[in-house]
Amino acid sequence: MTPIYLDYQATTPLAPEALAAMGPWLEARFANPHSPHRPGREAAAAVAFAREQLVAAIGLAGGRLVFTSGATEAVNLAIKGAAWASPRRRRIVALASEHACVLDTLGWLGQRGFQPVLVPVGADGLVDPDRLAAAVDDDTLLVAAMLVNNEIGAIQPVARIAEVARAAGALFLCDAVQGLGRVAIPDADLVAVSAHKIHGPKGIGALWVRDGVALEPLLHGGGQEGGLRSGTQAPALCAGFGAAAELAAGRMVEDRAHAEALAARARARLTGWQINGGIEQRWPGNLNVRCAGLDAARLIADVRGVAFSAGSACASGSGRPSHVLRAIGLADAEARASIRLGFGRYTRVEELNRALDMILDAADKQGLKAA
Repeated sequence: MTPIYLDYQATTPLAPEALAAMGPWLEARFANPHSPHRPGREAAAAVAFAREQLVAAIGLAGGRLVFTSGATEAVNLAIKGAAWASPRRRRIVALASEHACVLDTLGWLGQRGFQPVLVPVGADGLVDPDRLAAAVDDDTLLVAAMLVNNEIGAIQPVARIAEVARAAGALFLCDAVQGLGRVAIPDADLVAVSAHKIHGPKGIGALWVRDGVALEPLLHGGGQEGGLRSGTQAPALCAGFGAAAELAAGRMVEDRAHAEALAARARARLTGWQINGGIEQRWPGNLNVRCAGLDAARLIADVRGVAFSAGSACASGSGRPSHVLRAIGLADAEARASIRLGFGRYTRVEELNRALDMILDAADKQGLKAA
């Protein structure tokens, strides 16, 4: 039996509309979009159309879109590309709860003459804009902040963060991977997005770059993507991404209402479990909860009928407590007693109820009864 899927932050089910858009470019229309003949030009037109769909979904004017292999590459291109293009500024500021692709990139640059600065977040997962402003100075090259946190769903005050960056003459990078199609994207200089978080295919992401922002490329070769990302484009992946983005933008209200209804049902069933992070300023499709004494790893192994996680898929198997849960003040034991339930567009209420039955039953078998 296929497990009930409650891990939407790790990846989302492929939308039928995205699959349909990809089909022709996986079969008969297989030409290289950089070839000059008619099939190549048709493939290039499909890429261009997908680019327009994605730019419209992001909703920002005055920029260009660079397709990448995923959001990790997009973030690396944004941060390293801006750092290498900077003639003077060396300071890069980010939140302590950022994704590993931001934190590890900053760590790498820190070994090469740059100055990474991490700003703490509160128990609700949100940064204090005044505390952030105190960390940004005239030497700051870039400020990075995730729109919607992938582990606890916290929605950062990104508009205010962008103002802080701009006031110092710094660039603002918004990691909108979990926010695209769910939350309005702020007026940023750089925006990283990923297809498979919005019911598109894996293996493709993008970086939106405001006009006038200078970046050095990570990859060199054929000069594709305006010289910022060499390599043959994948028309099928682009088409799937574009279709998924257009669909997500058109369903923002409907998808949010469904996620809110599911979240209310889950919170009502998880009586006595503690919610990690704030309740109000969060994406409802991300419910990160803990139960004192719970062995989350054992729970995940025992409940084979449900696909859920203890946090970021990128850090699974590391054995380390979540850096996001530690950033909001949880002790290691509390972090290891936490699970993340992610649901959305294709999650049915009856599925969620059955999944919660199995999770609560397995928790009870550990000798736990939530207070």
